[in-house]
Amino acid sequence: MSQNFFLYSAKVEPTARWREAFPLGAVMGLDSLAAAARPSDVIWLVTAHPGWQDLVAKLTRSLPRCPLVVLSFAPDVAEAMLALEHGARGYCHALSVPTLLREVALVVHHGGLWIGSELMARVVHAARRKLPPPPADACLDGLSAREREVAHEVAAGLSNKEIAAKLGITERTVKAHLGAIFEKLGVRDRLQLVLRLRVPADVPYPESQ
Repeated sequence: MSQNFFLYSAKVEPTARWREAFPLGAVMGLDSLAAAARPSDVIWLVTAHPGWQDLVAKLTRSLPRCPLVVLSFAPDVAEAMLALEHGARGYCHALSVPTLLREVALVVHHGGLWIGSELMARVVHAARRKLPPPPADACLDGLSAREREVAHEVAAGLSNKEIAAKLGITERTVKAHLGAIFEKLGVRDRLQLVLRLRVPADVPYPESQ
């Protein structure tokens, strides 16, 4: 079972929500964390650390098999891109609710990429502009009718909330459908799903990073 590690310093402590999300999580300084973390453990780092980008790069080099999530109290797209460029696998608000933090941990633990909804929307829209039109629905043969609807709306750039409103279902149901879609199509996150739907099946799609 993987562990969650929070990078601590005299000026940076985990929020009450992080502690609630991971009651068994470990809070450590850099040296202790680097020695204790094992492959697949999730590392959490807040942008309040001075030189946080260098810390992200250092940790991803020294612990390449430990996915790292960057937390920000004022998230924005430019900062998210910096986090990803330095090796982070996730980026979200430091005050996210515990259920969301646990979901982020689960996604990155399984090799996926987690970014904020605004950045994801921009990436999806950019992919739609640059990639060829969607191919025939052959790759969706194993999905149910509702799963196909959800997959197409994701490819169109809609968020879970927008999909729920459009299809008249709950966000929880959208998430459940997405989980089934990811498993059936062999993708790990929304970006890979978009690529899968828009690139011919015989062309390998890149890792989301």
